[in-house]
Amino acid sequence: MLQFLKYVLATVVGLILFSVIGFILLAGLGAAFSSSSGKQSISDNGVLKIDLDKPVQERTTENPFKGFGTFGGPNDAIGLIDIKEALQHAKTDDKIKGIYLTAATPQAGWASLEEIRNALIDFKTSKKFVYAYGETMTEKGYYLASVADKIYLNPAGDLEWNGLDAELSFFKGTLDKLNLKPEIFRVGEFKSAVEPFIRENMSEPNRLQYTSFLNSINDYTLVRVAQSRGLRVDSLKRYADNLTIREPNDALRTKLVTNVGYQDEVEALIRQQLKLEEKKKINYVSLSKYQDSYDADEGSGSNRIAVIIASGDINSGKSGDNSIGSETIVKELRKARLDDKVKAIVLRVNSGGGSALASDVMYREVELAKKAKPVIGSMSDYAASGGYYMLMGCNKIVAEPNTITGSIGVFSLLFNTENFFKDKVGVTFDRVKTNENADFPSGTHEMSPFQKQVLQRQTERIYAQFTSKAAAGRKLPIDSLRAIAGGRVWTGTQGKALGLVDQLGGLDDAIKLAAQSAKLKSGDYRLKYQPGKKPFFDQIMSSFSDSDETRMQAQLGELAPYVKYLKKLKTLEGVQMRMPFEMEIR
Repeated sequence: MLQFLKYVLATVVGLILFSVIGFILLAGLGAAFSSSSGKQSISDNGVLKIDLDKPVQERTTENPFKGFGTFGGPNDAIGLIDIKEALQHAKTDDKIKGIYLTAATPQAGWASLEEIRNALIDFKTSKKFVYAYGETMTEKGYYLASVADKIYLNPAGDLEWNGLDAELSFFKGTLDKLNLKPEIFRVGEFKSAVEPFIRENMSEPNRLQYTSFLNSINDYTLVRVAQSRGLRVDSLKRYADNLTIREPNDALRTKLVTNVGYQDEVEALIRQQLKLEEKKKINYVSLSKYQDSYDADEGSGSNRIAVIIASGDINSGKSGDNSIGSETIVKELRKARLDDKVKAIVLRVNSGGGSALASDVMYREVELAKKAKPVIGSMSDYAASGGYYMLMGCNKIVAEPNTITGSIGVFSLLFNTENFFKDKVGVTFDRVKTNENADFPSGTHEMSPFQKQVLQRQTERIYAQFTSKAAAGRKLPIDSLRAIAGGRVWTGTQGKALGLVDQLGGLDDAIKLAAQSAKLKSGDYRLKYQPGKKPFFDQIMSSFSDSDETRMQAQLGELAPYVKYLKKLKTLEGVQMRMPFEMEIR
């Protein structure tokens, strides 16, 4: 009887699970079919409401349950390309009368902010209004809001205006407590990605490079804000130095904002612009709804420009939502190279680097592609170390002034875990071997001086390969290239002055350059974004579970970034071309 009841219970549980999964699948299919059966209808007198207090990545991740209850993922990241397309379309859409922007704490790099900001400036040429509101505003948020016709700051809020800073975490003390000994092999005095494991603070070369590129970004930001608000750069610097902006009225007095007021006051102004009565509801159109109301303009004709998106850490294998897999990118480059309809390629990179091997594999495919057609590199927030390696063979490279690039350097990292296992866990190791170095390299005992020398030489060989290929790609003498290499990080502005970058601009500028290089006129080509969208079933499977990073954030809160950092240690196999793992410029 007990056995019978067990089988009955198992059957009931199985049926329930099957029903739940079946319902979710049918719901997803219904949502997909309903979205594909027709576009969203947008009413007249609309206001495009753009909320940028979310993570911004290169492209919006496909979600088959978008707009369907709790599966819609309201906190999903939004795509930079999608934001710009929406602004471009809204510029000439008679149904959209203006933009209501909220961007208190945008989760984006400075180069992404620059592209969005330029798209907003372009939108304003339509003479439609752009109003911004924030209960608070970080400097990133204000950088976007500074282009608005009206900037409202909540009377009880605050505006951050004290300059930029970059804070690094160091784990030497943690490793010492755990008896974990890092063995470091590197080339380049500025190659600082290994410093968190061997120091408790920044080295002088690292402090020098951070000071240099941070001031470059800050100076550029101040010039752009001064232009938008009709202010002087020296005044903006003084406000930051003296912490002048301590309350909303300070921001009003110094003309950083146009109004101190509440959200209902902003909406009253919008109603006035739309000629609406006080009780009449404003026709707000969300970014996601607006994107579903039109087909993206990809141009016409049979000619195509392939835009290959590569974002995240660089590894061998297939790409993920937040990683660049050499197998995937090589496949996409090869596909574009062999497609006769594709007349030019734009390789868009947002990466601080990763595996040296994977970077070189992709570099080879770029070299092959540019023998067949123009290949233009486009840098996003980061295109440094391995990210720069991917692009250095392109015909031309385009970067935003505040892109982080360079970091032409190499390191290898291996942890000696012998004392950790012995003292902390009680585990010891012993071995037999047929040859003197059969156990090379090993993380469970101290390496011999000879073995360490071999690893250092291997690292130096990869660095020589990196610098020689970079010099050839950039058409620079090898000595000149090495003088600006050494693992040092530069901004796009600095990179252009040094010859690492050809032109300042965003993805649109890179696409125009690709068209010119292929002798294509405006309107005579279509854009083909690669890799393509995931198959529908893969989208459903991905949407069932949150990403590891999301779950970690929910469980660990403020500790999540540190756990994330330590988890990345598992990816440091082989020779690496990386910037510091976590570098947030605030």
